[in-house]
Amino acid sequence: MARPRYRHHTRPGLLVWSLLLTTHTAAGTVLLSLSLAAAALSAIWVGLPLLAALTRLLRGHAHTHRRLLGHLLATGPVPAPAYRPLTDTRLTTQLTTLLTDPATRRDYTWLAANSTAGLILAALPPTLLGHGLLALAHTYTWRHAPSFYALQPVTTQPDAWPSLITGALLITLALLLTPTTVHTYTRLNRRLLAPTEHDRLTARVAHLATSRAHTIDAQASEVRRIERDLHDGAQARLVALGMNLGLAEETLTRDPQAAHRLLTEARETTRQALTELRDLVRGIHPPVLVERGLDGAIRALALTHHIPIALDIDLPGRPPGPVESAAYFAVAELLTNTAKHARATRAWVRINHGRDRMVITVGDDGRGGTDPRAGTGLTGIHRRLAAFDGTINTHSPTGGPTIITMELPCGIDTPHRTNPAPPPAPPPAMAP
Repeated sequence: MARPRYRHHTRPGLLVWSLLLTTHTAAGTVLLSLSLAAAALSAIWVGLPLLAALTRLLRGHAHTHRRLLGHLLATGPVPAPAYRPLTDTRLTTQLTTLLTDPATRRDYTWLAANSTAGLILAALPPTLLGHGLLALAHTYTWRHAPSFYALQPVTTQPDAWPSLITGALLITLALLLTPTTVHTYTRLNRRLLAPTEHDRLTARVAHLATSRAHTIDAQASEVRRIERDLHDGAQARLVALGMNLGLAEETLTRDPQAAHRLLTEARETTRQALTELRDLVRGIHPPVLVERGLDGAIRALALTHHIPIALDIDLPGRPPGPVESAAYFAVAELLTNTAKHARATRAWVRINHGRDRMVITVGDDGRGGTDPRAGTGLTGIHRRLAAFDGTINTHSPTGGPTIITMELPCGIDTPHRTNPAPPPAPPPAMAP
């Protein structure tokens, strides 16, 4: 495992973190003691409810420790494994689910290791620091404290001065050992708290299965929408067009003026049918997206909104077609929500690409309060992006502003720049 990177690189900062980790690890030691007592009492069925409650409490304790390490590590929180859900209210079923859950068993393994080896690692630097400070104070409190800090019997003030050397050595040793102990402690916790490779593979398979199901549902819904639009729109107008042409054919010889009116209506019906077909095609895949790419399509989209939209698009090329389409429709949906519900006076869209990820930020200065779970369309966008392993994060406090960030892993097709061919050499001069 690679050496972790920390947000705080100074030794005093890591020493403070070591003290904080010691406190949290000590709380885990109490939890381990209670769990062992509950397991012993389970033989007479008294400790079963307590064991179930402590196991659920252990999950929360482990999640808190992951977040705590996330504030220390520059790489962010330690990922959590997939726990089995507790859907049944019966005690025996909950205990069976908890005790047969691999993630819960790993939590107990982590709790035992962290309450012993982890506690020693975390507490070593603060202990050395505390004894160093006591040794420094011993030069003034030698009459009321043991004399072992001076390494000699202390009967007078000069006999206590060697305590300064002891204190300086202990404090120096604490500062020197802090990075090593924190690094070892962090590696131990990350190895036991993070999901295993098997857990990651299982979660990945479950995510792909869910994404595939959502994609199939979205495709089926899109097909039904197209069928409904064709049936209610273009198809109905084409039927009316055929009826008008039939009536015009019947009345052409006996009433030319009526036939002329019917032909005029047929021409208008044809125009409306073509408009609806263009709108339908544009909703399936906008032609401007094919012709001008995501950059040009977003700029064309921004021109159709009644609020000003600031654009900052920096793409070295074009992403793959499916990703480009998903990004376009996601931005279009968010801008539509802004225009309808946000009461915003301005909005902005920023798109850039780096490290094989395209990051899209859409924001507005509206009233905020957007809830992804309240059926605001963000669920559909999340499903659309999840098909490409994309993510969406929403920051929308009440009163605004609303900032929605989307990330899509993708490559970029950078256009090849060919060097222009050199001009042809002038023909040799003819001899006179």
